[in-house]
Amino acid sequence: MDTFQVVLDLGGTFVFALSGAVAGVKNKLDIFGVLVLSFVAANAGGIARDVMIGATPVAALSDWRYIAVTLPAGLLTFYCYRFIDRLSGSVLIFDAAGLGLFAVTGATKALAYHLDPVAAALLGMVTGIGGGMMRDILISEIPVVLRADFYAVAALAGAAVVVIGPVVHVPSAAAMTVGALLCFGLRFMAIRHGWRLPVAVGGRRK
Repeated sequence: MDTFQVVLDLGGTFVFALSGAVAGVKNKLDIFGVLVLSFVAANAGGIARDVMIGATPVAALSDWRYIAVTLPAGLLTFYCYRFIDRLSGSVLIFDAAGLGLFAVTGATKALAYHLDPVAAALLGMVTGIGGGMMRDILISEIPVVLRADFYAVAALAGAAVVVIGPVVHVPSAAAMTVGALLCFGLRFMAIRHGWRLPVAVGGRRK
């Protein structure tokens, strides 16, 4: 990955690590549990991405920078939770930021491994939603992506911008920036205004 993509990927790792750690503290886990949740939230999506495109050993385990970003985020949240919670307003804001960053880096890396545009966009979505899904499962919550929110849709939209970029001759860095902002904006507006996808007939809103 080029420098800009690495920066975005590590940025996504950091904010997802914060979201995992915040969820761990809210659920009164011990320090080990908080760090585990931080690592899982930050890296599960990237690990799934790398395994599916054959980029092994996976970056989260072979590149020391991912551990170096994840552990301080978990420790910072554990010991300075009140500050982090005030800064974020909610774990959902960190989650939205991580979603946008991971969606675009996942799609970009998939394109670099010569996947077709549709597959690359879908893999970008998987990269974005994977960490949040595993975080929610570990704390016994229904994953956000399954709650009829603009979550996977936002990730897919951001990833789609990345794969469309080369077709319309937009520089990669610009496409990634626009894609990440679009994904974050959709997710943030969904949180702010309660946007939801239609639910199944007979279902109920949570």
